[in-house]
Amino acid sequence: MTTAWFHCFSGVAGDMALGSLVDAGADFDEVVRLLELLPVGGWKADAEPVLRGGIAATKIHVHARDSTVVRTASHIQGLVAEARLPPRVQERAHAVFSALATAEGRLHRRPPDQVHFHEVGGIDAIVDVVGTCAALELLDVDSVACSPIAVGLGMVRAAHGVIPNPAPAVVELLRGIPTKGLDLSLELTTPTGAALMAGLATKFGALPPLTVLASGFGAGTRELDDRPNLTQVVIGEPAAAKPLVEGQPIVLLEANVDDVTGEILAHTVGALLAAGAHDAWLTPIVMKKGRPAYTVHALCDPALAAQLTARLAAETGTLGVRGSRIERWPLAREHARVLVGDHSVRVKVSPGRVKAEFDDAARVAAIAGRPVRDVLAEAEATWRAEQPGEPVDIGGDRAGPDVGPDVGPDTGHDVGDDVGPDGSGGEGAALSAGDRLRAGHLVDADVAGAHDDGQGGSVTSIHGNDHGHPSGQPHNQAHCDDGPKSDSQRADLDAEGPMDDTEIEVESPPADGQAAGVAPGDDHPDGSTPT
Repeated sequence: MTTAWFHCFSGVAGDMALGSLVDAGADFDEVVRLLELLPVGGWKADAEPVLRGGIAATKIHVHARDSTVVRTASHIQGLVAEARLPPRVQERAHAVFSALATAEGRLHRRPPDQVHFHEVGGIDAIVDVVGTCAALELLDVDSVACSPIAVGLGMVRAAHGVIPNPAPAVVELLRGIPTKGLDLSLELTTPTGAALMAGLATKFGALPPLTVLASGFGAGTRELDDRPNLTQVVIGEPAAAKPLVEGQPIVLLEANVDDVTGEILAHTVGALLAAGAHDAWLTPIVMKKGRPAYTVHALCDPALAAQLTARLAAETGTLGVRGSRIERWPLAREHARVLVGDHSVRVKVSPGRVKAEFDDAARVAAIAGRPVRDVLAEAEATWRAEQPGEPVDIGGDRAGPDVGPDVGPDTGHDVGDDVGPDGSGGEGAALSAGDRLRAGHLVDADVAGAHDDGQGGSVTSIHGNDHGHPSGQPHNQAHCDDGPKSDSQRADLDAEGPMDDTEIEVESPPADGQAAGVAPGDDHPDGSTPT
């Protein structure tokens, strides 16, 4: 997934956003070709390389005859819908103009589709918005993020005269978005720029962890005294997750108490967690003179140590709290949500592991009248199923539904069951998951006696037809097609050559009940001791 992060340290305007993407590598000629699909004419655009504060950037110029035309929101949305733009370009452009219409509607107390766009209704602003969406598509950007957005102060001139800076529409568009005011009497962020970020960005803040693929700067028109008048874009892919994050400094707080009830201790642990502790727990101890007691522990960031120390003392009445600075190396983790029925359940994901949030699962279990363990298992299985290329777990006790049809010989067992010489369940040699899937079906290691020739013996091969052979007998397609063979027929088949490429070699079961692949005195691969 590719992310574009806009750094709006000097604000953002439509031409600056588009310019930054072109500077980062979007083909401007292809952007123009997509813009020409809009059912409007009388405009042209060009990209100019410039310097701002000594930094190379791209300045977009849009020349239009009707730049002062006033259009309604529904009219502009109609223009975008009429153009045969790529689906994601249309969706993003609609999102930007919808954000702008909603903001203008609040300001003028009108339905969003009836508001009139002034500056943003001109063809130059339409080109900036649709062009930015087209450039994102050309760069194959999947998500947009944004830094806090800089705005100026003072007054600016607009279609209705002189208005406060930032403009009311800009303030409305930036509702809920981190914003930073600069001591500059200039319109650093325009309604078009604010609408682009409000409509496209899904995350706001510092540059997220990325493997940087490209970056660029889009230039504004004015020259600023204390900073370059630029908007920066950084394009990258999520950085590969590390099993462990770097060591983090942390404080361990502890207090021994022997005169506090269990109810108060339980409340104290909850209060410490609610106050920001990473973890809190109790350890039973024996103090001097044999007095039973508890140690209350809490792990917290150094910045919270004083606050949690006071809270621990207040809750327990202890006369002192000791602390030590240590480090921790937590596993890198992510958080996601899945649906169990119609209910959302959070899951925590770390390398090789997924764990559903118990509180969410308990809530869903209470609503649905289901065991909480079933909800936990379903949430985790749902997350795994949604991951591309996630391997299917076919090991363990084979709990759960059968995988695949019954494709084995008629022994009364599904392929994948352990089958003994008499057709009953028995212990077979262990195959890896990869081996069991190579032949195209889920098969197990011991299907001795699968033929109806009464020879039932150790399996030496399992092939694409999912049945076994008596020891020493090679696979041959004619043998598989025609059923059991006499000794003379088998001799003829033996002369035809070795097994084909789909076969899987399997050791014959050891004597005396010894588990396959395990020497006497060794442990099983799963950690158990053979009997």
